[in-house]
Amino acid sequence: MTDSRTSPRTTDEDRLVYDLDAVVAAYAELRAELPGVDVRFAMKAAPADEILGALAAAGAGVDAAGPQEVRQALRAGVPAADMHYGNTVKSDEDIANAYALGVRTFATDSLEDVAALAEFAPGARVFCRLAVDGGGALWGLKNKFGCSAADGVRVMRAARDSGLVPSGLSVHVGSQQMDSDAWRNAFDRLSDVMGTLGEHGITLDHVNLGGGLPARGYLDRDGVPLDPPLDKIFATLREGTERLRAAHGKQLRLVIEPGRALVAEHGTIHARVVRLTRREMPDGEIQHWLYLSCGKFNGLYEMDALQYRLRFPSHPTGRYVPAVVAGPTCDSDDAYAHDHGLVRVPENLVSGDPVEVLSCGAYAMSYTTQGFNGFLPLTTAFTGDAAARVPERDGRR
Repeated sequence: MTDSRTSPRTTDEDRLVYDLDAVVAAYAELRAELPGVDVRFAMKAAPADEILGALAAAGAGVDAAGPQEVRQALRAGVPAADMHYGNTVKSDEDIANAYALGVRTFATDSLEDVAALAEFAPGARVFCRLAVDGGGALWGLKNKFGCSAADGVRVMRAARDSGLVPSGLSVHVGSQQMDSDAWRNAFDRLSDVMGTLGEHGITLDHVNLGGGLPARGYLDRDGVPLDPPLDKIFATLREGTERLRAAHGKQLRLVIEPGRALVAEHGTIHARVVRLTRREMPDGEIQHWLYLSCGKFNGLYEMDALQYRLRFPSHPTGRYVPAVVAGPTCDSDDAYAHDHGLVRVPENLVSGDPVEVLSCGAYAMSYTTQGFNGFLPLTTAFTGDAAARVPERDGRR
């Protein structure tokens, strides 16, 4: 990886540039909107030491999905007490390794996982993830994770009986959730299960509201701006938090795991035009295709579900043509869904012209191959005063 203190554009190589000051400001904004709620960054969204360090310095914890993420977060300065193992899928070895690293809070959603936690993380705190339908989200994240309300009660009773501490419940309403009712329904489910657990003598000390907070700056596949109703979502979260505390005790802690919401808008890929072409398609239609030096396999993995905004610094004005935007590889999936709306691009683009891909700070770093078709992963750089405050470390990613 190149040095994080270099300027955003000192070479012709593609790179992903994060504004660390803006990331820290997004964290501060979230804390202001949700006072008294603990924030643990879902580090899979942007697993960079610099981002972890800057957020840790601001007071954020970490949602880690395995021992490797735990190790990285510890190196970046996140105390083990400020992180949890949020993945319900984990091997015996992973549980033991995370426990040895100091993690004492684990997510679960099955009796089998509880038995493994009791053996390899004795006395640990566990929170049970409840299933929700994911409706209203760009990615619903249903089926693989979470259990029914009835199973949740069984899981927490088993945790207590096996010497673990049944400490909480969690939900995840889906990634880029655009419907505030998804959280309202989640609060209903959480409250019902907490009431049933109380009947079994189990009093929880926290509720984890998971991820799903939407980012601004995206377009849908038809090129229409995705404008998340953040004011309404935050109001729903505050109302639900007050409702849970009124029903289950003022001491109840609330935790949230934002990933996309903290970093998406604050990462920009600096790339190049490979070629703008005009071709007759097999059905006789004439199409323009804009090929970029980055695509689905090196930074733009989520292009199946959304469009990123593009900026062309060398063409601030001029005529535009509608084009399908695609990456450079020989994989036909490496393109925006061209059965939907086309992207308007300058008609006189030439190979080598710079292009900036905006609002791609979430998952651009982590959803990438190690060189499919020979196109390498993006290098990463960081700007802002916060970048200068993050100490150099050995083993920088």
